[in-house]
Amino acid sequence: MASATIDFNAPDLAARAEEASQFDLDHLPFGAILLDRAGTVLFYSEAEARLSGYGEIPIGQNLYKRWNCFDCDDFRGRIERARESGPLDIELGWSGARSDMRIRIQSSRNGGMWLFIERDPLPGA
Repeated sequence: MASATIDFNAPDLAARAEEASQFDLDHLPFGAILLDRAGTVLFYSEAEARLSGYGEIPIGQNLYKRWNCFDCDDFRGRIERARESGPLDIELGWSGARSDMRIRIQSSRNGGMWLFIERDPLPGA
């Protein structure tokens, strides 16, 4: 599946990502992160490393411990509450130091979740 068919707004974005190659995920115009149910990073796209400015691939690290700004009710709490209702399919707006982000969170086949992160640079950033 070519990355051109992986549209950030697709209702089945996670399913499309799971059918894509790592190369395609690494070259999307937005970031892609796959977490297990506890928040451990299983996949972190090169696009996310580049676009976030983080530059590293934190496989095996816990998202909530590594970036404690996500271990809050506005982020983790909303995800946990949504998970109680069934499969995840939520969108959050989030402001970071370098950009405003639109984050889509969808359940993965393995019981974890995908985070897809689209960024709009902040003025002057």
